[in-house]
Amino acid sequence: MKFIKQRLKIIDSFIIGKYLGTFVYTLVLFVVIIVIFDLSEKLDDFLKRDLSIWQTITQYYAGAIPFYVNMLSPLINFIAVIFFTAKMADQTEIVPILSGGVSFNRFLRPYLISSFIIFSVNLVSNLYILPYTNQIKNKFENEVVNEKDPSVKTNIHMKVDNNTYIYIDNFDNKTNIGYRFSLDKFQGDVLKKKLIADRIEWDSLKRVWKMVNYSTRNIDGLKESMVYANSKTKDTILDMKPDDFSAYQNVFESMSGKELTDKIKKERIRGSGIMSDLLFEQYKRWFQPLSAFVLTLIGVALSSRKVRGGVGLPLGIGIILSFAYIVFNQFAKMFSTKGGLPPLLAVLLPTLFFGLLGLYLLRRAPK
Repeated sequence: MKFIKQRLKIIDSFIIGKYLGTFVYTLVLFVVIIVIFDLSEKLDDFLKRDLSIWQTITQYYAGAIPFYVNMLSPLINFIAVIFFTAKMADQTEIVPILSGGVSFNRFLRPYLISSFIIFSVNLVSNLYILPYTNQIKNKFENEVVNEKDPSVKTNIHMKVDNNTYIYIDNFDNKTNIGYRFSLDKFQGDVLKKKLIADRIEWDSLKRVWKMVNYSTRNIDGLKESMVYANSKTKDTILDMKPDDFSAYQNVFESMSGKELTDKIKKERIRGSGIMSDLLFEQYKRWFQPLSAFVLTLIGVALSSRKVRGGVGLPLGIGIILSFAYIVFNQFAKMFSTKGGLPPLLAVLLPTLFFGLLGLYLLRRAPK
């Protein structure tokens, strides 16, 4: 702390305090507004389950509020920078700083320090906090809010390992039961074993799959044998879990970093068509926090010049650009998951584009 105090000047402390104070205040204000609207929309769902205030907080808002904070962070970051910087310019506080011999690059230092703090918090949140809080939010939404939405995934083909393929006609995500299950085991290109079951159920206590009314066909060259087990059950261990057949769209954002990495490794073998979604989610957690630096540079460049009309014009431009950034991110995600755009490029493209815009605006900013 002593080293930091020696390196930071009064102007640094002033700008960092303004930056982070405005950011936190605006973020809390927006989150409160969103929670109020969200509460009014989901009030019937809470009453239907007869939830108390404490249960509502622990079973839903403990996961929803961190999600809203993360979603709003780029927008609020941009608005906060533009608001207090434009106010400084309007009150003629920036001109004396630059006229006193402080270079514009030196003037940017406290902004970059504040951006680094926000970047670090967002990165830690993306990697270690949000995956767990999203589990709370998504569980409530999938089971209560979207209970009438289809929860069954059909016509599932999957490669479990290099020699084993499975097929499930339909899988119910609420009961974790699959119907009309078959397993084919190959040795090279030769089918060696085929197993068919009327039903396959996930036992969450034993963490095994239970097959009901199954039959097994063993093939050894021209010799074949059949084993029938009608009205019987059999526990078996397969390298798959109910989440592999999820019909919900929010399952990946609830995975921890290790689970996501393991899922990607398995998907390289299985090839079930979700690799782009998995990679996009992984890259997004690492690179999306970089928006703190990009939007800060744009915000300073736009609002450091004193203009007629006060802070209204810079703030309006900032809101438009921040929404443009969010829309650009959504389009990049859509083109990645549906259009074949490489996930890494899709995650970095909005940041690179707005980063170049920020550098251009900084060159034109008054110095």
